[in-house]
Amino acid sequence: MSLLTINNLSCQKGYNLLFDKLSLVINSGDILRITGTNGSGKTSLLKILAGLNTPEQGIIHLDNYPVKSEKYQSIIFYLGHLSALNSELSCLENLKYLNALNQSVDEQRLIDALNRIGLQGYENEYCGKLSAGQKRRVVLSALFISDAKVWLLDEPFTALDPQGVELIEQCISEYCKQGGICLFTTHQDSTLSGQKVLAL
Repeated sequence: MSLLTINNLSCQKGYNLLFDKLSLVINSGDILRITGTNGSGKTSLLKILAGLNTPEQGIIHLDNYPVKSEKYQSIIFYLGHLSALNSELSCLENLKYLNALNQSVDEQRLIDALNRIGLQGYENEYCGKLSAGQKRRVVLSALFISDAKVWLLDEPFTALDPQGVELIEQCISEYCKQGGICLFTTHQDSTLSGQKVLAL
């Protein structure tokens, strides 16, 4: 069982206080959808939880490991809203690079992940030649090989067609049924069963 605790978290950008005294307890199996207008702090919150940004105040722990600790970082998976792919590398090469940041995985497992995301036959295609939706799928394929306890997904459905959105929602649902925790932002409607909503 995993437990993500957020105590008295505040975030400010310039003179703007995005959120203040935010406290949450998120348990294994929970799906938390973070909503709000542009600039409300959705991305900032995920980056703070990922250890990429520092809050004005507050304490974050995952299974008693503090944010930015080596153990904390090893059991979270953060996906930003930009694809961050190298256009001169193939789909498989990009996925190898993205995955190598956290763990070493057999190449066949990477290929299987690309197949599951709908990119069968594109393993050796240069990412520079892909559509925006296909590029997004390359990054999202990392979900199928992630061993992290928490997924932090910023706009995971961007550029995806309805079939792609359904596939990722199913992936999130299965992951959380197995005890994972998922926090995600989206401007689109989500049909994920059992999701909780945090409005910023």
